[in-house]
Amino acid sequence: RAVPEAVMAAERPRSLFALSAAAVSRSMAALERDVWALPRHLLRVLLPLLTVFHLERAEDAARRAGLSTQPIWRKLWDDVMKTRPPNSESITCWRKKFLETFFSNVLHGVLDVSSDWRLNDRRFSPLLHSSPHVSQLTLCNMLQGAVELTAEHNHRVLENLAGSLQILKFQHLLSCDQSVRRSLVLLLHRLIHHGSVSQVSMCSWPVPDTVLLVLILTMSAGFWRSGNALTYHGSPCGLCREEDTAQSQESAQEGAERGCNAEEEQSSGENQKRSLKEAGAHVNSVLSGRRSPPLQNTACEETSSEVPCGYTNIQGGSSPHSSSKQLSCHPIPRKTRRRLKPAVGRKRRCLRRSRGHYTDPEDLYDFVFTVAREDNSGLLDKTSTTEGENTETSSSPGSPCTGRAGCKKRAGPAAILSLKAAQRFRSVSTLELFSIPLTGETCRTLSNLLSSWVSLENLVLSYNGLNANISCILSGLRALSRHPQCRFRALRISDMFSHMPCMELVRCVLSALPQLHTLSVSFDLKNQLEGSRPEGNPGCSEAEIPESCLEVLEIRFPREPLHAAFLLPVLKASKSLQQLSLDSATLPCPQEFGLLLEVLKECTPNLKKLSFHDVNLAEHQKEVLLLLQDPGLQEITFSFCRLFESSTAEFLSEIINTVKRNSSLKSLKLPGNRLGNHRLVALADIFSEDSSSSLCQLDVSSNCIKPDGLLEFTKKLEGHIQQRGGQLPFTHLRLFQNWLDQDAETAQEALQRLRALCSVVNDAWDSSQAFADYISVM
Repeated sequence: RAVPEAVMAAERPRSLFALSAAAVSRSMAALERDVWALPRHLLRVLLPLLTVFHLERAEDAARRAGLSTQPIWRKLWDDVMKTRPPNSESITCWRKKFLETFFSNVLHGVLDVSSDWRLNDRRFSPLLHSSPHVSQLTLCNMLQGAVELTAEHNHRVLENLAGSLQILKFQHLLSCDQSVRRSLVLLLHRLIHHGSVSQVSMCSWPVPDTVLLVLILTMSAGFWRSGNALTYHGSPCGLCREEDTAQSQESAQEGAERGCNAEEEQSSGENQKRSLKEAGAHVNSVLSGRRSPPLQNTACEETSSEVPCGYTNIQGGSSPHSSSKQLSCHPIPRKTRRRLKPAVGRKRRCLRRSRGHYTDPEDLYDFVFTVAREDNSGLLDKTSTTEGENTETSSSPGSPCTGRAGCKKRAGPAAILSLKAAQRFRSVSTLELFSIPLTGETCRTLSNLLSSWVSLENLVLSYNGLNANISCILSGLRALSRHPQCRFRALRISDMFSHMPCMELVRCVLSALPQLHTLSVSFDLKNQLEGSRPEGNPGCSEAEIPESCLEVLEIRFPREPLHAAFLLPVLKASKSLQQLSLDSATLPCPQEFGLLLEVLKECTPNLKKLSFHDVNLAEHQKEVLLLLQDPGLQEITFSFCRLFESSTAEFLSEIINTVKRNSSLKSLKLPGNRLGNHRLVALADIFSEDSSSSLCQLDVSSNCIKPDGLLEFTKKLEGHIQQRGGQLPFTHLRLFQNWLDQDAETAQEALQRLRALCSVVNDAWDSSQAFADYISVM
C-alpha cells in the first residue's frame, strides 16, 4: 500500500523488486512528488534503479530517510569511469567526486553519455547539472574547454562554475589563435574577476607561449583594462557595468570637487563645468550597452606634455573598488613637477573614439607585452621619464592613443598599455607553476605582478629553470611584503639545479620576507657554475636575518653537507618554528648532528614536527635516541635513513623503551628503514601494559614486511590490548609498498584483524620489483 499507484501501474509488477530500471525511469516524472515519501526499506531498493538525474534530486529525501547514496555513486564511478580514482581512501564524498570528474570528461569529449542508461536522460544536461559540484577544473591542449564553456548555450553552466569553482588548472597547453584567447579572457574574467576561483595552477608546458602565459598570469593577478566593460556575447559584462557605475559616480563627484578647487584657485567657472561634463560623459560611456565598433586610428593628437584619459596609479588592492578613481581623466607631470591644466577637448575626442570592444586583434598582444616591460624598480607606484615619453596610451582599446599605426610617439607593442592604466579586479590567492620554463623577461613580468598582488597567499614555483632569475622573483615579493595589506604566507621553490647553496637561499628569502609562515626550498643537483650568486644580492649569507614568523621550514639539499653553523642563524631568527624537514643532506662528521640537536633545543622551543629523509643516520644512534626522548616533539620521521643498516638488537630495544617512556610523541614514521618481520613484531611492545606512550600513528611503509610477520604483529598487538583492558591510543597504521602480495590469504587475515583495532592504509603493490627498488633507493 505504501508504493504509489503510478509505480505499480508501470508494468504491474508483483513487488518493487520486479520493477525494471526502464519502467522506473519512465514513470519517475509523475512520481517526483510522491516517490520520496516511500518507506526506508523500499526507498533503499529504488535508489540504485534511478538515473543520475533523479538520483541527484533524491539526495535530500535519502538523507531525511537516513540512507547514504555514497555506495551508489561509488558503483557509478566503477561502471562509468572504469578507473581507480587516485587517493581513493581520502575521498569523503563520492557524489561530488563522480559529478566533478563526469563534468570534466564530458567537457573534453572523453565520455559518451549514451554509454550508460543512467546517464542517458533527455532532461539531464551533463554540463549544467554537474557544474554546481565542480570545485576543480583542468583545461588542456588547445583550450577547447574554454571555448565550449564560453559558448552562448553554456551561459548557465559558466554562471554555476563562477559560484562553485575554486581551483583552475592549465595543463599541456599549446599555442592557440586569437579567437581562443578571447574565449580564455571571457572565462578568466568570469571565474576569477567575478567568480570564486582562489587558485590557478599551470603545469607541464615545456615551450610556453609567452602571450598566453603572461595573459593568464596577468588576469590571475586581477589586472585588466580600466574604464572598459568586458563584453560577453556582444553585450557588456553586467557585473563590470555595476561596478563601473559606482566607480563612475564616485569619480564624477571627485571631478566636481576638483572643479570647485580649481574655481577657487583660478576664479574660473568654465573649468568646473567642463570637468563635470567630462565626468558625466565618462559615466554614460561606461553605462552604455553595446559599444560602437572600434574606429580606425588616424593620427594621435596628443602632445608630449600630457597622457591620454584613463591613466591611474595602482597602489595595490584586490577589490575592484580599490580603483575608484580610474574613470577620471587627468594629466600627470612628465619631466616637470608643475601642475598642468586639463585638456578637456582632447580627452573628449579620446573618449569618443574609445567606445569599441576590447576584442580588437592587437589589444591582447598590446596589453600582455606591456606588462613585461613594466619597470621593476618603479613597482607600479611611479612613472619613469622614458616610459612617460614613449607611452601614449588610452585605457580603452580602439582609441587613437593605443600606440598603433599613425601615432607619433609609437614605441613598439611593449609600450602600449601600462599596468598603471589597468583596472584592478579580484585576484587569486594561490599561484602554482610546475614544469614551465620561465625566461628572464617572463620573470620580470611575474615580479612586476607580484609586487602589488596583495591577495596572494601561496606561491609555488617548481622546475621553472629560474637560476639567477630567482633574484627577480624575490625582488617582487620583497616589494609585496612592504604593502600594508600583504597576505603572502607560503613560498615553495624547487628546481633541478641550485643557483646558490640552499642555506644561503633560505637566508635571502627570510631577509626579504620576514612575514613568511611556510618556506620550502628543494633542489636535485648542484649548479655546474660554482660560486655563482643571484644578481642584486651580494653578501646575502653574511646579512643578519630579521626576526621572522616562520612556522614551517623544508629544505631538500642537492647532496650538500649540512653544517649546523649555517642553520643556526635561520633557527635563531625563527622562534615560532613548529615544523622542520631536512632532506638529502649529508652530515660531514658525527659532531655536526650533535651540534644540530643543540641548536634545535636552544633556538626552537615550539618545534613539534621533525623530519629527516634520505639522511644516513646509521652511525648516529645516540642522536636518534635523544630525539625520540625529546618531550617537545609530537611527530618524528626517519624516512629512508638506514636506521637499522648496521644496528644491533640492543639499538632496537633502546628505541622501543625510549618511545614507551615518551608520553608526548603522537606519530612515529619509519618508512624505508629495513625493519623486516622481526623488528616489526618487536615494535608491538611499544603498546605493552607498562607503557606510558601516547603513540597514535605508526608508519612502516617500504620495510620488506611479509604477510606472516604482519599477522604475528597483529596477534601480539591484540595480546597487549587485552592486558590493558581494551584501551589503546594507537589509531593509524600505514603499510604502503610492503610484500603483502606474497601470501594473499595470510595478508587478508592480518588486515582484517588489524582493522578491528585501528585504521589501516595500504596499497596493492607488486613486490616483484622490490629488490631492484630497494637497491636503487638505498
